[in-house]
Amino acid sequence: MRALLRAMEVFVTRRIPPAGLRTLSEAGGCAVRLWDSEEPVPRAELLAAVAGKQGLLCLLSDRVDRELLEAAGALKVISTMSVGFDHLDLHEIKKRGGWTTWKPLWMCGYGLSGSTVGIIGLGRIGQAVARRLKPFGVKKFLYTGSRPKTEIAAEFQAEFVPITRLAEEADFVVVTCALTPETQGICNKDFFSRMRKNAVFINTSRGAVVNQEDLYDALVNGQIAAAGLDVTTPEPLPTDHPLLSLKNCVILPHIGSATYTTRNTMSVLAANNLLAGLRGEPMPSELLL
Repeated sequence: MRALLRAMEVFVTRRIPPAGLRTLSEAGGCAVRLWDSEEPVPRAELLAAVAGKQGLLCLLSDRVDRELLEAAGALKVISTMSVGFDHLDLHEIKKRGGWTTWKPLWMCGYGLSGSTVGIIGLGRIGQAVARRLKPFGVKKFLYTGSRPKTEIAAEFQAEFVPITRLAEEADFVVVTCALTPETQGICNKDFFSRMRKNAVFINTSRGAVVNQEDLYDALVNGQIAAAGLDVTTPEPLPTDHPLLSLKNCVILPHIGSATYTTRNTMSVLAANNLLAGLRGEPMPSELLL
């Protein structure tokens, strides 16, 4: 998501309970400024503090009106720690493109139930993806790679197909292959032109597997519906990169392995590899060159 590529500035108008403040502080991608007092923030201080902020967490005592919205300038989200909202000028907020009301097709996407999922690279990660998606009612799995993996694919009743057929038939394309000379730029103009117009493209492997200019064109021209990228070239993307301007492209800062357990396991594997190599022993997770 683009917001995660640089910190979003947030102003909190009161010393809120620690759990709420901790939630903001630990979320990442969020620079929090707090009015550290039990008393309401003076109006002049509030108007100055919201300038340039993207988020505002306020209370009932904080009047959010035209004056405040104009002072903020770039405000994207207003969250009030209250059930009531009479302190919010809904007319002024609505004029500026805020959340107005529930709509039947608002925030709608495409579901996995009854879908065909195509996986490029049915290795350990590709298998893990299929294993997690299967309970959501995926109708069919397709996969492509350097060779069929019949025994592994049997768990998902996955069919080995050429990459062109995978592009043509999949509702969701998930890229989990390694970056090699053979896979570099494999998802290009020809690939995207074969995909369905309502298909979603997801890349969690390496950015260089995708021709990003071709992906941008496919998204802008409606050749595919949407894309989700955990990896890009380079990382992070420059803030003026065209992909970051698209509403149908979600970009994360390479956090596919971002759990404490996984990162700890990774560090132990790396340490054991190093120690084995120093001892002249076989490395437990050696990359054979």
